Amino acid sequence: MIEIVDTERCTGCDICVRVCPTNVFDAAASTDGPPVIARQDDCQTCFMCELYCPEDALYVAPQTTSGVSVDAAATLKGSYRQAIGWRRGQRSGAADDASYELLSRAH
Repeated sequence: MIEIVDTERCTGCDICVRVCPTNVFDAAASTDGPPVIARQDDCQTCFMCELYCPEDALYVAPQTTSGVSVDAAATLKGSYRQAIGWRRGQRSGAADDASYELLSRAH
């Protein structure tokens, strides 16, 4: 479930508002403000907002009852993006996947 929008990192691009499949966010009233988590209970924990956030300003908790404090989540913002290789300058891990090796041998 979406837990945090870091107002210091957020640039107000509203990408998270556009990619959220369940319309959890409302765009800020001002043009450069951060979006508002308006319908947190509608979050399906799909991580789309965290994946597409270019500033790593969001944290989506893997469990709905995470109870993660704001201080603890500060180190976790953008961690899902990093884990799957979407962080800038990060090398893709697909070549290290054993199934990739098997597929390349089959072809």
